[in-house]
Amino acid sequence: MTRIVYIVDEDDSVRHSLARLLKAEDYQVMDFSSAQTFLSHVFSDVPGCIILDMNMPDADGFDVTEALARQGRSLPIIFLTGFGTIPLSVRAMRAGAYEFLTKPAAPDDLLQAVANALQLAEDNFSESRETQALTERHQALTPREQEVLTLAIGGLLNKQIATALGVSEITAKVHKRRMMEKMQVRSLTDLVRVADRLNINKTQSR
Repeated sequence: MTRIVYIVDEDDSVRHSLARLLKAEDYQVMDFSSAQTFLSHVFSDVPGCIILDMNMPDADGFDVTEALARQGRSLPIIFLTGFGTIPLSVRAMRAGAYEFLTKPAAPDDLLQAVANALQLAEDNFSESRETQALTERHQALTPREQEVLTLAIGGLLNKQIATALGVSEITAKVHKRRMMEKMQVRSLTDLVRVADRLNINKTQSR
């Protein structure tokens, strides 16, 4: 799977040094001299992480983090700063930083942080794709099939589902079978897991 490391640092020497280090390890790299150029570029739909200078003239690291959140982007961030303090590192972690390193960061430490951040990004990317596929399957259900799903995960039996819908038990079974096929699940346990992933509320049996 293609993965990318974004470097955002106003210092040309630091940025180029980081890019050389990462490219030597066969990473795909894109570097930016300002927060604005980074935030306005067209992001690739692949897993990635960011090496981000904490202090830049146009925006600090927290500004970038907030802007990414507004864009709906979730990328592990490795903050770099020329002066590390405990309060600053705590604030960075609370802002969602994956790692916080002080310049000049030791190459081994940086490479390890990048490797770990990219693994996290890849895991999150795969999970996001799976959730998107599940969402599309759920949206493909008819309104009646969606109703059957909520009744089924709430623990209702076929006869109870039929009563709740005001249909025959045979008809309820047909709706349930079609719903299970569309959701691509083989058991009620699998269906409950999918519903939990999609935050679908249960209709409890009474």
